[in-house]
Amino acid sequence: MPDAEELITDAVAAARGTDVRLAERQLDRLVVGAGAPDVDAVLLRRLVRRFGLLAARGWQPVDLARIAARRLGARPARLAVDVLAAHRRDQTGPVPGWWDAQLAELGARVWWPADGRYLPDWAGREGLDRITALREAVDVLALADGLPPIAVLRPPPGVATAPAAPASGRGDAASRMLERVRALLAKAESTTFPAEAEALTGKAQELIARHSVDQALLAAGSDRDDLPGGVRLSTDPPYAGAKALLVQEVAAANRCEAVWSDDLGFTTVLGWPADLEAVELLYTSLLVQATAAMLRGRGERRTRAAGRRTRGYDESFLNAFALRIGERLRAATEDADRRAAETAGPDRLLPVLAARSEAVRERLDTLFPGVTRHRLTVRDAEGWHSGTSAADRASLDPGRPAGPTRQVRGRRR
Repeated sequence: MPDAEELITDAVAAARGTDVRLAERQLDRLVVGAGAPDVDAVLLRRLVRRFGLLAARGWQPVDLARIAARRLGARPARLAVDVLAAHRRDQTGPVPGWWDAQLAELGARVWWPADGRYLPDWAGREGLDRITALREAVDVLALADGLPPIAVLRPPPGVATAPAAPASGRGDAASRMLERVRALLAKAESTTFPAEAEALTGKAQELIARHSVDQALLAAGSDRDDLPGGVRLSTDPPYAGAKALLVQEVAAANRCEAVWSDDLGFTTVLGWPADLEAVELLYTSLLVQATAAMLRGRGERRTRAAGRRTRGYDESFLNAFALRIGERLRAATEDADRRAAETAGPDRLLPVLAARSEAVRERLDTLFPGVTRHRLTVRDAEGWHSGTSAADRASLDPGRPAGPTRQVRGRRR
C-alpha cells in the first residue's frame, strides 16, 4: 500500500489535470489508503512546506489568501489562512513585522490542538464530511503547486534585513495627515453629489501630494539608502481592465509605476512608502465612488432604454472615470509641486523628485523586465460620456468622441 506522501502526490497531480474521474479515484485512495491521522498530518506539512517555498518566490500572505479565494472560493481560502498560521508557527528565523501585520489582518492563528487533528477539526468547523474536507485541502495544495514565481517586493521570513522605512512617513504629523485624507475620502464615498465627491477627492490628493514632497525632502537630507517598495492591489473581474487602468492612473498621479497581472488578479504598484499608502487609499475610495456612479448611470440608462446590454456601457464608464480622475489627480499633484518649489526652491526640490522617479523606474525594470502593454478600447460612447461626467462634471462635453484607446502596462505569463 502506498504511503501517505505518495497518495497525496497522486491526488494533487490528478487534481491539477483534466480527468475528473481520475481525480475522484485518487481522492478515494487518499481517503481509504492510509491511516487518517497520518494523511492529515502529512497533508498539512506539505501545505506548509509549499507555502514556505511560495513566500521565497514573492507570494505574501494577503496574496495567497486572495488567489485562493479567487480560484477556489471562500472556504478553501480560510484553509489557506490556517496554513499561513502554521507556517508562521514553524518559523525559527527572523520574521518581518509587515508579515505578522498581514497575518493579523487575515486573522491567521493556530487554533487546532495537534496537526494530526487539523483536518477533521476544520471539517467540523465548516460542517463538512471527510471526503469534502480532503478534496478542498488537495485543491489548495494543487493551486499552490501551480503558482508561478512573482516579484519579491519585500524580503520574506527567514531573511535578515535592515529595519524597513516606516510605511507612511515619520511621526504624528504624517498620522494626522492620513487621518484627514481618510476622512475626506469617506465623505466623498458617502455623498450622492458628484461635484462634492470630486472636490473632496481633489483636496485629499492635494494633501497627499504635499506630504509626498515633504517626505522626499526629508529623505534627501538623511543618510538612509532605501529602495522603492511595492504593494499589490486586487483587480479581479468584473471589469478587471478598467480597475487596472484606475490603479495605473492613481499610481501615475502619485509618482508610482503599476504593472497589471491579469491572470493572477492583481496590479503591482512600485513607489516610495508614503506614495504607496496614498495609492492604496485613493484606489480603494475611487473604486467605491466609480462603482456607485456607474450603478446610478446604469439605472438612468435602463429607464431610457430598457433591455439594452450593460457590459460595454459599464466598461466604457469605468475607463472614462479612471482617465478623467487621473487627469484631476495629476493636476492636483502638479499644483502642489509648483507651490512647494516656490517655497523650497526649484533647484532643491526638482532634482530630488526626479531622482526618486528614476529610482522607481529602475525598480520597475529590475522586477518586470518582460513587461508588455495591453490596449483597452472604449466601445460604448454613452458609457464614456457618463463616466467622464461622473469624474468631472464641470468639463463634460457632450460632443466629445467616444474616447481614445489606452494602454495599461501588464505582464504576460
